Amino acid sequence: MKQLSNVRSIIPESGIRKLQMLASTIPEAIRLETGEPDANTPLNICEAAAKASYEGHTKYTAVPGYISLRKAIQSDLKLNYGLCVEMDEIIVASGAVMAITEALLAIADPGDEILIPDPAWPVYEMVLMTQGLVPVHYRLDAEHGFTPVLSDLEARVTEKTKAIMINTPGNPTGAVFGKDTIVMLMDFAIKNDLYIISDEVYDSIIYEGKHVTPKAYDNDGRVISIMGVSKKYAMTGWRIGYAIASKQIISLMNKIQITLIGNATSVSQKAAEEAITGPQDFVEKARLSYKDRRDKVYELFNKAGIKAFYPQGAFYMLVDISDAGLQSEEFALTLLREEKVSVAPGGTFGNSTDHMIRISYATEEAALLEGVRRICTFIQKHRKGL
Repeated sequence: MKQLSNVRSIIPESGIRKLQMLASTIPEAIRLETGEPDANTPLNICEAAAKASYEGHTKYTAVPGYISLRKAIQSDLKLNYGLCVEMDEIIVASGAVMAITEALLAIADPGDEILIPDPAWPVYEMVLMTQGLVPVHYRLDAEHGFTPVLSDLEARVTEKTKAIMINTPGNPTGAVFGKDTIVMLMDFAIKNDLYIISDEVYDSIIYEGKHVTPKAYDNDGRVISIMGVSKKYAMTGWRIGYAIASKQIISLMNKIQITLIGNATSVSQKAAEEAITGPQDFVEKARLSYKDRRDKVYELFNKAGIKAFYPQGAFYMLVDISDAGLQSEEFALTLLREEKVSVAPGGTFGNSTDHMIRISYATEEAALLEGVRRICTFIQKHRKGL
């Protein structure tokens, strides 16, 4: 038989998924590797979805999504960010990953270079490689609060550079880009004539400061903002994300979406509509709960003399494991085997974090704190062996 795709065959494996699969075979394992809220989807959202299915919302929808959902998104953007967005500047997709995929397909061709963070969610690089695009990594260093530095960005640009991807609040860093950073990125993109794909799926989960969307500073249509309901409303399995971009970009994304999924799932769209227009008390309750868990986890690491990086947003914490004398994947696999705790190896997010692990503190609190105690014990044990 002829060989499989050369382009797709070199896509790297996600270290997160690898640990997920292994941990799933250990029933008693404490799961800190997955970025997923521990709460169930609020009941009003589930009931709205059930009602929609009874009423016949089980057929194809318009490609960019139900008008009612896009109107809800339109109002939400106006309320939270003062954005005046037209209906044909919004497309609803089957999750934020699909929205990112479509955005890249709309703006770039095979061989184009795309700037992505290091560290970053590994799916960014995987999506780029799937499309024959070239990932070029820019650094997010701890000493700069895991925010980009202009001189480093400038050094990465070539005539083939088409876009820069940013993520705020960040995964795995928990960093939140302030206004000055967003304005710098906009100026950089304009100077070098680049598109900006801005992953903002954690926009509601910020503990200090507030979310600043680059779309608010977009005067020429170069920004594609990616948002969704998965993290905000504990709806990861419903698979609804959306993109906000210029009419020209959204028009092309519509054509692309027809070839990929046709339209996002109808019942999930109605659930998302209820999430956005219904009671919002769950969002603030979840944010405060994550904040409390963050502080308790950070205190445990601090008391154990283990360096952890204090996040401003999202629900992830990077932990320095240098003292254990193990690279991140070996550390994660050994930790799972010896302590039955599953974490994401830092190396899966980039070379700059191969001496770290990422934990999700969206896990149920008792299990989370027990898992962190076991991580501390594990590091201290291996530290003594050095």
